[in-house]
Amino acid sequence: MSVSPERFERGPVAATGSPAADRTPAADSLRERAWAPHEAPRVDPLRLGRAAAIVGVFAALVSLAGSWIPSLWGDEAASVLSATRPLGSLFAMFLHVDAVHGAYYLGLHEWVRLFGSSPFSVRLPSALAIGACAAAVTWLCGRLTGGGRGPSVGFAVLAGVVTAILPRLTYAGEEARSYAFSAMLATLLWVVVVEILRRGMPSRHGWAVYAAVLAVGVYVFLYLALLVVAVGLVLALAPERRRHLRHWAVASAAGLAATAPLLVLAALEHKQIAFLADRDRVSFDMVLVKMWFGEWPFALIAWALILVAVVGWASALIRRRSAPVRLDLETIALAWLVIPSGTLLVVNALIPGYTPRYGTFAAPAAAMLVAAGIRRIGRIRFSRRMPGALLAGLALVAVLATAAPVYVEQRTPYAKNQSDWNDIAATMEQHAQPGDAIVFDDSVRPSRRPRLALDTNPVPFAGLRDVLVETPYAESDLWNATTYSIPDAARLGRFAGVSRVWLVEYDAGAGPGSWGVAELEALGFQVTEHIDLHRSDVYLLTR
Repeated sequence: MSVSPERFERGPVAATGSPAADRTPAADSLRERAWAPHEAPRVDPLRLGRAAAIVGVFAALVSLAGSWIPSLWGDEAASVLSATRPLGSLFAMFLHVDAVHGAYYLGLHEWVRLFGSSPFSVRLPSALAIGACAAAVTWLCGRLTGGGRGPSVGFAVLAGVVTAILPRLTYAGEEARSYAFSAMLATLLWVVVVEILRRGMPSRHGWAVYAAVLAVGVYVFLYLALLVVAVGLVLALAPERRRHLRHWAVASAAGLAATAPLLVLAALEHKQIAFLADRDRVSFDMVLVKMWFGEWPFALIAWALILVAVVGWASALIRRRSAPVRLDLETIALAWLVIPSGTLLVVNALIPGYTPRYGTFAAPAAAMLVAAGIRRIGRIRFSRRMPGALLAGLALVAVLATAAPVYVEQRTPYAKNQSDWNDIAATMEQHAQPGDAIVFDDSVRPSRRPRLALDTNPVPFAGLRDVLVETPYAESDLWNATTYSIPDAARLGRFAGVSRVWLVEYDAGAGPGSWGVAELEALGFQVTEHIDLHRSDVYLLTR
């Protein structure tokens, strides 16, 4: 049974508390002016909801497929080790490092307690978050005008599908980090804003929900606070929306005030990401490709479609300059895409500390603009032999075809920063004997240390003597364990009674045997076996 759009839209208005107040001719006129000069939204919400649910399931399955194949890597190890330590130890750690990831770690802690810490298990929540994100994008695009047309379920599904296959989001959906949740919460924030604006008059309850979503979003990903500016700009662009500015300001202040403890800890721990200043130099490739699109073939097509969408949108604005400025998809998507990412890049020029994954929460906006470009192409009739619909279909095929290789590459064994921890674990399980000692290279930065292969997956290392560990990660104030050097461990008698030692060295380009071998030989051991893995070298040394 279909639902009348007018009947659906005339719900209670929190500002008055009376359903009848929203049925006045003035309210209806205001709502119509806020959306389009000549037409009111007419998408059946029940049909749109079903479409959003289907797209959400599809997106979750896309992200989930093959997610168990790549080895975990350094950032994911921080998630897993934090989630598997006792809660008291976890809260103590937040006072020193990773407070900005605290909400995610706490959620993952409960998840791991119920479902374990295998790569599939710890990555599953991110896949589900991307599913929810794509569903929310579908709903959002079904409630907005765009591309010169009113809302449509078909376009909403198209935008949801592009979201599901966008490389930045398929990467986030198979990673045990908070970035997938940042994209989901950013999209939900815009859904709340749009639903408030569809009512025409300010809604106190709606803005309270906005404040709550904003606070949760900032706790999950600090930079999501930048969306406050984007929302304010969208409201300020048209007289019909400026009546919401006071409510937006109060709700934004309340949401950010609720995150004050996190903001204080983040300021105290800001040096934690200082290493990014030397490691990740901002470049055109980082911004135009890596941030959202993965590889150049996909990026070129995506940017071309975004350009089509933006040029068409700008031309339409110029043509109807005397008409009311309606709230359309392009307005929201551009504010969402440009303001947060642009701010991060400007701040990075002053205080370096940026990585492309920080742009994940703006990736749904990129997907919406790509979809808008495809739809706008569909309206162009080049000739009888080349109608716009055919060209739009070819554009969609090009998007899918260039996304596929990136997607497949993301699900190869060494896709996560070339990590080969699965290989290390398999080697120990196959070759090591109970009572053997194991030594891990600690000369590289903590996120690359091969010791994390043991800490994230201890079962294959059962029976081995971890002779260098000083403070296990679960007892440390940091997210990782602290260790002794080989000479210090020897002075403490850690090698007493040991006849076989496995050394796992990270290949940092200095050549095999550059760490640990000489020190173990000084203790009376000699190399009897060398196993060359993808990123690691494994040695067996015997007395």
